Amino acid sequence: MNNRENSILNSIKKKIVLLDGANGSQLIKLGLPKGTCPELWNLEKPEIVKSVHEKYFKAGSDAVLTNTFGGNKLKLSQYGLEEKVYEINFKGAQLACGVKPANKYVGGDIGPTGKFLEPHGPYTIEEFEKIFYEQTLALIEGGVDFIIIETMYDLKEAICALKAAKKACDLPVFVSLTFNKTKRGFFTLMGNSVEEVVKRIEMEGADGIGANCTLNSREMIPLAEEMKRYTNLPLIIQANAGQPFIDAEGNINYEQTINDYVKYIPDIIKKGANVIGGCCGTDAQYIEKIAKIIACL
Repeated sequence: MNNRENSILNSIKKKIVLLDGANGSQLIKLGLPKGTCPELWNLEKPEIVKSVHEKYFKAGSDAVLTNTFGGNKLKLSQYGLEEKVYEINFKGAQLACGVKPANKYVGGDIGPTGKFLEPHGPYTIEEFEKIFYEQTLALIEGGVDFIIIETMYDLKEAICALKAAKKACDLPVFVSLTFNKTKRGFFTLMGNSVEEVVKRIEMEGADGIGANCTLNSREMIPLAEEMKRYTNLPLIIQANAGQPFIDAEGNINYEQTINDYVKYIPDIIKKGANVIGGCCGTDAQYIEKIAKIIACL
């Protein structure tokens, strides 16, 4: 399915496309120890990683994202795994593709490095582009159908990842940033406005643009509306299930219940979202309820 004629872009033209929910929090529930690299489980616990993908497909996801969010060289170097970039990403793509039903899709998931570009940090644009190119290439060779660059908090880093992905492949490439809600409106951590982000990402050749993480589903409604004001590209929205909190047993939970989360999905779609998915705190139950909502629209 790795050609644009049969790509996810065609599905988006015909219907609301449903992505999956959180990956990392699901792996934690399935035994991933605190402080462990989630992406390493592509190699060490492949059956568990596959089971998460399978649950999302069964719940109604049209596409799932690979367990490679932190699969870039800088992130993996924190665990001493910088030499396993190719192996981890290639395997992550294979695992998701191996359980993909007919007419469904797998997105190669690329997250931020966690570091900063000059002058805020020591890294150059060329270094970041090389890092993202390496990761993208492994995902493509593993068989993904599209690339999604997500949870970016710096427009410059997002553009590095986008340019690297476009250089590495001719698959659809989506870019999603995370915004904070302020008194002046929505801005990224690095101070990028919605208008600046959307116009620049579109200019750089993205096939879709979106917002994910940080905000809950209710807060995503006005953000979706504002983003759609500046573009006709497919709009991807993946809200958190509210803010995280630690319960009495020391487990991470999220503020928004399933019913509260999903009741805002129709409004997000009305404001222009073509692609819906879940971020932190969401699971297959959230996706199953969203699938039923989309079917009734």
